[in-house]
Amino acid sequence: MNRICTICARGGSKGVKNKNIRDLLDIPLIAHSIIQAKKSSMFEVIAVSSDSNDILAIAKEYGADLLIERPKELATDQAAKLPVIQHCVKVSEEKLDRKFDIVVDLDATSPLRSIEDIVQSLTQFEGNKDATNLITGAPARRSPYFNLVEVIDSYVSLSKPLEKGIVRRQDAPKSYDMNASIYIWRRESLLKSTSVFQSNTILYEMPEERSIDIDSELDFEFVSFLAKKRGELV
Repeated sequence: MNRICTICARGGSKGVKNKNIRDLLDIPLIAHSIIQAKKSSMFEVIAVSSDSNDILAIAKEYGADLLIERPKELATDQAAKLPVIQHCVKVSEEKLDRKFDIVVDLDATSPLRSIEDIVQSLTQFEGNKDATNLITGAPARRSPYFNLVEVIDSYVSLSKPLEKGIVRRQDAPKSYDMNASIYIWRRESLLKSTSVFQSNTILYEMPEERSIDIDSELDFEFVSFLAKKRGELV
C-alpha cells in the first residue's frame, strides 16, 4: 500500500499554551508522533501541517518529509480537523505529483500510542476491504446504557435506556471513548467525507493508559507521569 502519514498541529492553544512545542521527556510534544511514524516504517511520506513556523521548524528537525503551511481559515479555534487533513493530503500530492492509497493521521496531542498501535491498526484496517476508515478508542469508563446520564428540562435520565433495564455495567453493550490517537482513511473516502463517522467505520481498541489526549494542564501532567514511567514513547 502507498501510505502517507499526516500530523496536524496548529500554533494556538487555549487549554495548554504552546502545547505542541512544549517538552515531554525533553523533546517537543509533536516530535514524539514524528518519531513514532518514522520508526513504524509504514509510511512513504510523513507530512506535518501547521500555521506555526516554530512547529514546522521542529518538524523539519525531527525528520518530517513535507512541511505544509496551513491556511489561516483552517487554523482557527472553530476549524474542524477533517478539512485540515484533507488540505494536507491534497497539497502533499500536488508537491510530489503522486497519489496515496491510505492516509493515516497521528494526533500530536496523543503521544502515548505505541508503534505497535500504528502497525496493528493499519493491519486491521487494510485487512478489512469493506472499511472506509478507522478510528481508535478505549473502553469507556461510563456506559450510556447504565451510568451515563443526561439532564433534560431539569430531570435526569440515562443517555440510551434499554427496553429491558440492566443492573450491572458488565451486561451493557460495549462502549468506547474516542481517544483521537490514530485515524486511518482510504484516500477517496477521506476526500469526499464531511464526518469521521461513515457507514463502514471500524474501531481499533487501545488500552486506557495509551489513550489520553492532551486538552488541559491536568492531561499534560497525566501524560508526563505515564511517559516517565515508560521511560520512552517509541
